[in-house]
Amino acid sequence: MAAAAALLVLAALSSPAPVAAGRRRSGWIDAHATFYGDETGAETMQGACGYGDLFQQGYGLDTAALSVALFNAGASCGGCYELHCASSTYCRPKGGPITITATNLCPANYSKPNENWCNPPLHHFDLSKPAFLRLVTDFHVGIIPVKYRRVKCGNKRGGVRFQMTGDSRYWVGVVVFNVAGAGEVKGLAVKGGRDGVWREMKRNWGAVWDGGDVHRLVGQGLSFRVVAGDGRMLELEGVAPGNWAVGQSFEGKGQF
Repeated sequence: MAAAAALLVLAALSSPAPVAAGRRRSGWIDAHATFYGDETGAETMQGACGYGDLFQQGYGLDTAALSVALFNAGASCGGCYELHCASSTYCRPKGGPITITATNLCPANYSKPNENWCNPPLHHFDLSKPAFLRLVTDFHVGIIPVKYRRVKCGNKRGGVRFQMTGDSRYWVGVVVFNVAGAGEVKGLAVKGGRDGVWREMKRNWGAVWDGGDVHRLVGQGLSFRVVAGDGRMLELEGVAPGNWAVGQSFEGKGQF
């Protein structure tokens, strides 16, 4: 989870109380942004989407933890957003736009409904520090108004990737990442190499999918059918060999 509590306290000293965002102006939507972690981005790894090393998985530091309203119970993981700094003396002369990927959740604090920028229904982005510094001249400002819009994630290197997780004796999950286009995944199915039956999976949390009796497919090669957030579907045959194991990642021969 993102840890922006200290920054939120700092911002509260010089900023008005949070107000509901989401107003559109010429295609852009009003929101606010903070940052968490340091220049290395170490604190942005892992997180509520279930991704791991964001460098190895192709996301790098152009990432953000989304407020509860934007996170959409994990359905927004992998989606891309364009942001630019708005109406702040701390904006860089070219304070954006930058394009970030949703990789984490900025958690709500319901005990302080008027002090936490990540509480619903607010639209808020908790950026990595390097991404935040591309918008402002001084990170000590803590919080800035931004405008944002959803955008395509653009091209990715290689095909859609799948990481096997869990315990192959009882439960196996699949983390889907490196998704171009919409970036988000709204449907996943798996097929064993011997039985040839597509089994629908369900979102466990973030970008982690389970179900479909994947643990019963141990010893079989795996194919995946991915439905992106924009409804486009991609069937990837023979993604994982029959000797796949939990902890391994595999690349499909196809991309959105």
